[in-house]
Amino acid sequence: MKNKKWVSFFAVLLLSLLLQSQTFAEPLPDISINIGNNGGDGEAPGTSALSLLLIITVLSIAPAIMVLMTSFTRIVIVLGFVRTSIGTQTTPPNQVLIGLAMFLTFFIMAPTFGQVNEVALQPYLKGEITQTQAFEEAAKPMKKFMFAHTREKDLLLFMNYTQTEKPSSYEDIPLTVLIPAYAISELKTAFQMGFMIFIPFLVIDMIVASTLMAMGMMMLPPIMISLPFKLLLFVLVDGWYLIVKSLLLSFNT
Repeated sequence: MKNKKWVSFFAVLLLSLLLQSQTFAEPLPDISINIGNNGGDGEAPGTSALSLLLIITVLSIAPAIMVLMTSFTRIVIVLGFVRTSIGTQTTPPNQVLIGLAMFLTFFIMAPTFGQVNEVALQPYLKGEITQTQAFEEAAKPMKKFMFAHTREKDLLLFMNYTQTEKPSSYEDIPLTVLIPAYAISELKTAFQMGFMIFIPFLVIDMIVASTLMAMGMMMLPPIMISLPFKLLLFVLVDGWYLIVKSLLLSFNT
């Protein structure tokens, strides 16, 4: 029974997120998704198949939605810049970077997810609130996190486009406005951090290239000589510790 409620809760949460807009004059109805038993108990034929198709569709876009609502975007982009700036091509592999980004995301988002579980999920599983109320309560901690890391300029861009009135608090900002504003803010922050990561490695590449040209070794690729020095520098300064520390601190501001 709880498994059905879990699926129903997340299905309604994601559907409401996609459909929420100020252009809707009426609130989203209380939708209940149940997987029936071949149309038993008066269920219309084909309802079970339709519900299953709806659940699969919602779950297929769930990762994309969750990526844009958490710290995952900034983390995985910064880690990608680290690998590119060092020049190790596929080391660490994508699986390692994505796995590290996921666990760092869980660590950073733990307080927010804890609030969602406390104020929305557990009361819903106990039958104390409806699906619509659970969605509204779950959206508040997520909005608070995203709003804290969204630039005002980015937020105003989407608010002006949708002609949304200035809200009195972050709770009044529609998710259809806050999510894209938060996403482009995260992209800008990640690229700024990536630029700072590139600078020391770029200096090493320039020094090595200038040295090789001065020695007349223009046929020797500078990357072959600079790569060991970049790896040595990264290891000596404990680069992974500094990168992860910078990411964690960037979400505390």
